[in-house]
Amino acid sequence: MMVTQERFLLLVVVGGAVLAIISLSLQFLNLIPTTPSLEEQPFRVLDGGVGMGQGKSRKRVFPVLHTPDPNPVSEAYSYCNTPNRTEQAWEGHSPADYKLLSVQVMIRHGDRYPLYSIPKTKRPAIDCMLSPSRKPSHPQLNAFISHIGQGGRGHWESTLGSIPRLPNHSACEMGELTQTGVVQHLRNGQLLRQAYKRHKLLPTDWSPRQLWVETTSKSRTLQSGLAFLYGFLPDFDWTRLTVRHQWSTLFCGSACDCPARNRYLEEEQRRQYQLRVADTQLERTYADMARTLGVSTRQLRAANPIDSFLCHLCHGLPFPCVPAANGGTGGCLTVAEFAVIRRQQLEDGVDRRKAGLYHKYSILAMYPYLNRTAAKMERVARANEAGRRPRAGGEEVFTLSSGHDVSVAPLLSALGVEDAKFPRFAARVVFELWKSPPDTPELPKKGAGKSEKSKAKDGGFFIRVLYNGEDVTFHTTFCRSHNRHAGHPLCPLENFLSFIRRDIFSAVNATSYQEACYKREG
Repeated sequence: MMVTQERFLLLVVVGGAVLAIISLSLQFLNLIPTTPSLEEQPFRVLDGGVGMGQGKSRKRVFPVLHTPDPNPVSEAYSYCNTPNRTEQAWEGHSPADYKLLSVQVMIRHGDRYPLYSIPKTKRPAIDCMLSPSRKPSHPQLNAFISHIGQGGRGHWESTLGSIPRLPNHSACEMGELTQTGVVQHLRNGQLLRQAYKRHKLLPTDWSPRQLWVETTSKSRTLQSGLAFLYGFLPDFDWTRLTVRHQWSTLFCGSACDCPARNRYLEEEQRRQYQLRVADTQLERTYADMARTLGVSTRQLRAANPIDSFLCHLCHGLPFPCVPAANGGTGGCLTVAEFAVIRRQQLEDGVDRRKAGLYHKYSILAMYPYLNRTAAKMERVARANEAGRRPRAGGEEVFTLSSGHDVSVAPLLSALGVEDAKFPRFAARVVFELWKSPPDTPELPKKGAGKSEKSKAKDGGFFIRVLYNGEDVTFHTTFCRSHNRHAGHPLCPLENFLSFIRRDIFSAVNATSYQEACYKREG
């Protein structure tokens, strides 16, 4: 039985690799936090465009919409994000003569060991010690290990200084970052280093103010952030680096209190529960799995088997088997059972978008982070206006926020990118701020005042948003209706600022964050 299963998995891997190349379907999976600041709970059922080329060409190419991949198992391989292929990325691409001013990145941590174990089965045998001789590896892995050993020279906020800076267990602990996860983010950082190299984003003598790094207090997010940073800035100067702590997975800082956000989340969880219990095939599958293991269906659900399933799938391990004992029939958990759970998750994503509750939750969940992002961009833009004297130490040119799936998913939803695929391991969302060359055509608008005309003469400010290397700017709420064929084929920064300051709250029938969070129902 196990041999048959391994052959089937091999066929699925080959088919999945082909489908991953041709499929650009964008679909959220079913990952919702139980509470806004609670640790991520992946795939828990109860929880819930392409950019411009370089050079003088101004031709825009936009993403082509594709139908969702019908095979839930092959689709799952894209979630693994195995670092074994060349990735096309559009960060750093712009029309000719545009200047890149700042970049802000939100990442999800890389591949990790499961947070849950399936009852009565052996835990997956994965080594979390880093070894350049073991696959997957990276040319910078050995130097990265050595450099992180000097981390005591850096500045660490809160409890971050006591967290291990490298995975360090030969038998992975629950939730620990794996070598695959480290390599994923070394590649991510290296990818952006190459993308921004010609733009000279950070000077070689960058000041502590120009580089902002923040992470939640989990070892996997801290370690992922350090791997990304090393790929982006090899052998960086530890003495100039401060790693800041965000206690909430929502990166909401001092503005986390929002009762309405919690209510929307509770309503969304009820919707998920109702959809799930109405799925008779899913219920039968859980009952069959429970009989195999000799446990109650409720106990199996609480163990969240999909988390372990995905670990086996991503690491090429056979699914767990158990002997017949203690009331269980024994046998192996199957790919077919995994496929049923995955299929229900994909269907839930479609229903979630129709219901709209998660979108409302996301707006209130991610507003504090988006507001900080907008404020940083505005400060950098003002500092780059003609006649301005640079501030000593400069502005925050590069920001890295290392979080979880429950950080990235609501960020995408709040931006209005509702069709985006749920964050895979080592997913990234990138905000770029650009300045156009002086006398850009079609700037400013008709009726603009003298100050606006003066700014247009000096060049305007624009924003791009990218998700895993794809330009999704014109899928966002704030730029969906913008004229893509204008003389300046980027989205005006003012669109984003107006969205954050005012328009974002229209979806929750409010005019401010305070009103949206505390208004009485009815």
